[in-house]
Amino acid sequence: MDLATLIGIIGAFGFVIMAMLLGGTMDMFIDTVSIMIVCGGTTFVVMMKYNMGQFIGAIKIAVKAFMFKTDSPEELIGKSVEMADAARKGGFLALEEAEITNPFMQKGVDMLVDGHDADVVRNTLENDIRLTSSRHEAGADIFKQIGDVAPAMGMIGTLVGLVAMLSNMDDPKSIGPAMAVALLTTLYGAIIANMVAIPIADKLKLRAAEERLNRSLILDAVLGIQDGQNPRVIEGVLRNYLPESKRNIGEAAPGGGD
Repeated sequence: MDLATLIGIIGAFGFVIMAMLLGGTMDMFIDTVSIMIVCGGTTFVVMMKYNMGQFIGAIKIAVKAFMFKTDSPEELIGKSVEMADAARKGGFLALEEAEITNPFMQKGVDMLVDGHDADVVRNTLENDIRLTSSRHEAGADIFKQIGDVAPAMGMIGTLVGLVAMLSNMDDPKSIGPAMAVALLTTLYGAIIANMVAIPIADKLKLRAAEERLNRSLILDAVLGIQDGQNPRVIEGVLRNYLPESKRNIGEAAPGGGD
């Protein structure tokens, strides 16, 4: 569970709801027509921009904004150095016994064990990185579009409410409901865009960048192992993926002697 996302969304909605309660009752801020215009309109307008597979897939990808577990680069470096040492001592077949929890790393190791050429390994893993990044970027882009469309639908709802109000100025009882639609659609659009869609889109872009960095690290590790490089050399290369303050921290690779 990503605590930053969870705390952020709970805190944001908490303060808004608190302000609503201090200003009156929640009933004042609930309007069925406004919800239909903003939520329904936003959903279908954004759906028009993508195919159904991409649209539904974005919902699954959005889960990564809240529940996402990724290996730290330090863990991946340690595992890579361990495998490099094992491969140097026992050959690639020794890697069959390695306990690997990262699916992408397991895919690369399997290719080494199967004896694929370096170009095949590189091209396969690079394609995997590119396609995965493309899917994640599409999911983030859909939420960015929701953030763009929701305020626009709120404005449309505001215009609908104003037209309804101005068309019935001779009936004072109709002015209140029409004004509610006019104002609440703008409020709903702003909430959906700025408190839900845009933050999720930004968090998904962050997750995609983290995953791409890890996979690039793994790619370099797998190619280094295939090339028979010294574990110490592989560790030094992979530590370039770490922030500069962490690059010199850590023990030497096991079995890294010449």
